[in-house]
Amino acid sequence: MESSNVILRDVPNEERPRERMMQYGAQALSNAELLAILLRTGTYQESAVLLAQRVLSQAGGLRNLVDMSLEQLTEIKGIGAAKGLQIQAGIELGRRLARSTMEDTVTVRSPKDVADLLMEELRYLNKEHFVCLFLNTKNHVIGQETLSMGSLNASIVHPREVFRAAIKRSSASIICVHNHPSGDPTPSSEDVQMTQRLVEAGDIVGIEVLDHIVIGDRKFVSLKEQGLM
Repeated sequence: MESSNVILRDVPNEERPRERMMQYGAQALSNAELLAILLRTGTYQESAVLLAQRVLSQAGGLRNLVDMSLEQLTEIKGIGAAKGLQIQAGIELGRRLARSTMEDTVTVRSPKDVADLLMEELRYLNKEHFVCLFLNTKNHVIGQETLSMGSLNASIVHPREVFRAAIKRSSASIICVHNHPSGDPTPSSEDVQMTQRLVEAGDIVGIEVLDHIVIGDRKFVSLKEQGLM
C-alpha cells in the first residue's frame, strides 16, 4: 500500500515556497507559503506548506494568528515551542517594520498621522490594547508603550500608570490610542469617561492629553475631532 505521507522534498521545485519566492518574489506567495518558510519543516505526515495551511485554518485565519499566545500555538498538532516562537518572531518583525519608518522622526500633525503609525499594529488584534504615544514639545513621538490589554471595562487604565510612564520619558504631551476588535471604531461611553479622567489628570500634572484615537479595521475615530474631550 502506497504511503500518503507528504514531505516537502517530494513536492516539485516550482511548487516549493522557497523556490517560488526566489523566482517570483515574496509578494507572489500565499499566506500559507510564507508561513511555511518561517516554519522551515513540516511533520512526518505533512509538508511545511500543508502544516502552515492547517495552522491558519485552526487559527481562523492570519488575523487571529497574530494574537495567539505561545501556549495556544503549541496546542496545534505539529507546532512545538520552537515553531511557535518562529511564528511569533515573524509576526513581531512585521509589527516593527510597520512602524519602523515613522519611529524617532514622526511628527504628529493630525489624527491620521497617529492612525498611520499604529493601524497595522492594532487592527488585527482580538483584544483591546491601550497604547500611549509620548511626545516632546515639537510633537515628535519620543516613545510608545502598551499600558493595558483586554477589555477596557475589565482592565481599567489608571491615570497614574499613564502619567508615570509619561513623566519617565519627560513627555510634553501624550496621545492615547486603543483598538476595537469588532472593527468598528465608534467610541463607547466608557471610552469617553476614561478620556475625561485622563484629561483632568493631565491638567493637574501639566502633561496635555492631545487626543484619544480609537482604531478599527482600516478606520479610526478621533475623540478630539468628535468634540468628546
